[in-house]
Amino acid sequence: MKTTTAILAALLLLCLTITAAVSWGSAPIPVSTVWSIIASKLSPGSVDVVWSAGRESIVWDVRLPRVVLAGLVGAGLALTGAVLQAVTRNPLADPHLLGVSSGGALGAIIALLHTGLILGLATVPLFAFAGALAATALVALVTRVLGTNADRLVLSGVAVAFTLTSVGNLMIFLGDPRAVHTVIFWMLGGLGLAQWPHLVYPAVVLTACLGYLVLRAREINALAMGDETATTLGIPVRRFRLVLFVVTALLTGVMVAFSGAIGFVGLMVPHFVRLFAGSDNVRVIPLSAFVGALVLIWADLFSRVVMAPEDMPIGVITGLVGGMAFIAILKRQRVSQRHGHGAIAAYLIGRPSPRHDMRSE
Repeated sequence: MKTTTAILAALLLLCLTITAAVSWGSAPIPVSTVWSIIASKLSPGSVDVVWSAGRESIVWDVRLPRVVLAGLVGAGLALTGAVLQAVTRNPLADPHLLGVSSGGALGAIIALLHTGLILGLATVPLFAFAGALAATALVALVTRVLGTNADRLVLSGVAVAFTLTSVGNLMIFLGDPRAVHTVIFWMLGGLGLAQWPHLVYPAVVLTACLGYLVLRAREINALAMGDETATTLGIPVRRFRLVLFVVTALLTGVMVAFSGAIGFVGLMVPHFVRLFAGSDNVRVIPLSAFVGALVLIWADLFSRVVMAPEDMPIGVITGLVGGMAFIAILKRQRVSQRHGHGAIAAYLIGRPSPRHDMRSE
């Protein structure tokens, strides 16, 4: 009963958030008009048309697909962050910091500047996925050379991210000047190019990956507690970790293909979720996706209204907030190390602390 109530409450909150995001903007539109337009599109003839064609276009063609894309991308990035933090046992793991987003952005840039979109709408997502996967492999290789501890992983990711971003900038500089404005979108992050035909790709990928990760959440719990623990439970550690890296690369690549490189959502949201949901990934994974969707929808709304009628790149907003969150996490880690408190470190890496209730395992 509690689970059903929680799901209904979450759906209601998401519905209210979407309504507010579509209604508010440089040209405010009443909530009743918003829902009337949506109803008329979903069921033609069910509602009398009492609004202008301009308002209908703003709601259906501009704001609603943008809000839906924000929810999909926020859910995907937060989901990726939660899984990476558990799998790498690193509280700072994030698709942006580990270079995965930069790899996806580089793949999207190559697709836009050098392929002529030979595969149609699927070209950019496929190249972005390939770039994200290549970045993940590169980070793993550099980490193996430098050392496998958590700090080296993050440093390797930052180095790879800077390198791939520089390569992307060079391609933009040498590319067609007419395409530069469009490509810059992928470097700063934004949702202004959202269109209904494009949403099928992130929606399908998010649904498939979320379903898989929810089903494997208990195995992810075991992996977060260490390779030895996972092995004793019969989990093929190397193969399972590789599958999870491929899944997170796919999620990141597809999301980056349609939103650009939006940073720190995957870092912030899972930590916030663990504050009230604990470290059990059975809860953390789906809740991270839900909260990530809410966070990015509100961030996008802020980006639309703070400089209206111009849109501020959403990556600027998440970068500012995420940078402060990053400092707070580092400070908490330092306090934990100074006082020898295992509970905080356990909370950060998503594994049960000695005080954690193990009944959910």
